[in-house]
Amino acid sequence: MTNTNLPLRHTPVELDAADRPILNRLQEGFPICSRPFAQLAPDFGLKESELIARVQHLHRSGVLTRFGPLFQIEALGGAYCLAAMAVPEKRWESTVKAVNRHPEVAHNYRRTHALNMWFVLAAASMLEIESCLRIIEVETGLPVFAFPKEREYLLSLKLEL
Repeated sequence: MTNTNLPLRHTPVELDAADRPILNRLQEGFPICSRPFAQLAPDFGLKESELIARVQHLHRSGVLTRFGPLFQIEALGGAYCLAAMAVPEKRWESTVKAVNRHPEVAHNYRRTHALNMWFVLAAASMLEIESCLRIIEVETGLPVFAFPKEREYLLSLKLEL
């Protein structure tokens, strides 16, 4: 599954009794093997194909906004940066599309704040990130505010559903 950078949902999605344990378990990690869904499916009383279909549904519905690995890009020699923009409501959809067209954009989120669009960029170097930020500014006609990491905090957040 790929990151589609879906905007935040405003309509709640009903989770059934099978979805909650799946979401709780996926927050704890994912097996590294050739068929991870086949390995996990029996834990939920499902077949591999049923588990895949449920995760795909959760992703398409917006319950999962991203499903994929997280890499420590700096350990791989790359760089990343948090960025924000103040996007007028009437330009929201076109700006989301313009920002998300860039493969450097890992994900973005809508926030209730003057800076209402926040996104993360990851690239091989800070020069590539800076270039991408300038291109986004040109394409959207809006300023982009970069917030490079000054200090790293390691937190674990698990939401019991």
